[in-house]
Amino acid sequence: MTEYGRGPGPEPWHPEDPQYGDQGWIGHETQQGQMPYGGTQQQYPQEPQYQQEPQYQQQYAQQPVQYQQPQQYQQHPQQAQHPQHHQPQHHQNPQQPMYGDQGWDTGQGQYAGVPQAVDPYAGLDPYAQQQPVAGYPGEAPDLYGTAEAYPPPQPPGRRHLATEPEEQWEADEDESSLPAGGGGDDGDEPPGSGRRSGRSKDQPKKRSGMACLIAAVVIIGVVGGGGYYGYTYLKSKFGAAEDYAGEGTGSVSIDIPKGTGLGEMGRILKAHGVVASAQAFVTAANAHPKGGAIQAGSYVMKEHMSAKAAVELMANGAGVNALDVIPGWRNVQVYEAIDKRLKLQDGTTRDIATKEFKTLGLPDWANSNPKIKDPLEGFLYPARYDLKKDATPQSLLKDMVAKANQAYGNADLKGQATKLGLQNPLQLVTVASLVQAEGRYQHDFDKISRVVYNRLKPGNTETYGLLDFDSTVNYMKGQSTLDIGSVDELRKIDDPYNTYKIKGLPAGPIGNPGPDALKSALNPEPGPWYYFVSVNENETLFAVTNAEHNRNRERYEQERKKTGQ
Repeated sequence: MTEYGRGPGPEPWHPEDPQYGDQGWIGHETQQGQMPYGGTQQQYPQEPQYQQEPQYQQQYAQQPVQYQQPQQYQQHPQQAQHPQHHQPQHHQNPQQPMYGDQGWDTGQGQYAGVPQAVDPYAGLDPYAQQQPVAGYPGEAPDLYGTAEAYPPPQPPGRRHLATEPEEQWEADEDESSLPAGGGGDDGDEPPGSGRRSGRSKDQPKKRSGMACLIAAVVIIGVVGGGGYYGYTYLKSKFGAAEDYAGEGTGSVSIDIPKGTGLGEMGRILKAHGVVASAQAFVTAANAHPKGGAIQAGSYVMKEHMSAKAAVELMANGAGVNALDVIPGWRNVQVYEAIDKRLKLQDGTTRDIATKEFKTLGLPDWANSNPKIKDPLEGFLYPARYDLKKDATPQSLLKDMVAKANQAYGNADLKGQATKLGLQNPLQLVTVASLVQAEGRYQHDFDKISRVVYNRLKPGNTETYGLLDFDSTVNYMKGQSTLDIGSVDELRKIDDPYNTYKIKGLPAGPIGNPGPDALKSALNPEPGPWYYFVSVNENETLFAVTNAEHNRNRERYEQERKKTGQ
């Protein structure tokens, strides 16, 4: 509480309080059309204060009171500076609303001193806009009586409510329809509650028909869309996928890229008309014992195949449209296979290889020996190559050379050749090709590789630096047989690939070694062996001396007679 006795409660303000009467608010003067000039407020004559007569008090008591406020007429700020004089009693203007302990003139009421037998405004909202009253001569027009005018000024304690949106007032009306005590239905509110009088609680709220219609349409759309989505989802998850029947007809080439899963495979097959749906293909692949092992590549399929038939064809490799280069194949075999698979005239690929070998990507050390019969020998790496729709001899040969470069680069042939006492990487590839051709079985590769290196030693007194391999003679003659003729006749043939006549390695590889033969050429098994002979599939006999080797050969001849070879 301040020295003037003003506190948070409803205590009256002291006349000497600077805020007494809210002197800074000029709503009353504005309504009367008399604005102060130069900061000087126009002085009004002192207005008399009247006391209400008993007969009128009785009439007011019979009328329902909307706001229970003291019926004291407002004192003008200047009036507080002069002593009060007793004036004759007149009727108080009932239209003047009361705010706190002081009156507040809206500027719309009748002049004081005009007696009225009945209060016509009892029970109405004291702040509601009233119809304009005809003024006396010289009176300023009512500036708030037109529809486009701003609302009349609000009391000082309610000015902050002027910034609230109308939606907030409407919400307050619903909340203020009942008194705080929870009882009564007269709609009375205490003064200064900060709320407008709401509509009667019996009055129904208005609803927009268009809003209801839009809400109904939205609800129906959501429910309908959700139902359709749920139906399609359940059908895709639990319903039988669309599928064809039978083995299909016609022919279509399909390319499955590397890294493709079963789902993507099914979509590719569906796009080419092979299967009816990807889901049917995936289901059939999961049910097949080899379905998970289906590899990427090129396939020759049929149109409108059942998913089961398509999986069966791909899982067993029958529909694979690819060229498999077998380890140990010579280049002439690779050329013939390419011509056959691409349906080209015989000799087409060989002519291209002869003319264009320099443009196929060979490493710089590939042609280190000018006596090489085929520069591409040993560089058409054994693997599976997809025969795509746009495949050509040039594209296939480039793929094979590129794969050989990758394998040889990973094995570091340049560094390993020096460690093994060889002159260049090409000789290392040549050793691997000999191991691949001489060794009939993979489990013998490491020892056969050691035999090759032992015979290449300068101090070799068993073969005196000669390899004496039948495989080089077969390559020289372009044949593949066990009966190569007598050794004496072979030693007379002068050819860079005749290891019965020349010492050391042939001019170049005699085939295309696979990864196992290459590994054995790089890591020969230690041992003193100079000879070997394969008696059967499970047994290869190795010898250190020629005499021991001759005994092993006799056993080999006996095995041949038993098998009829």
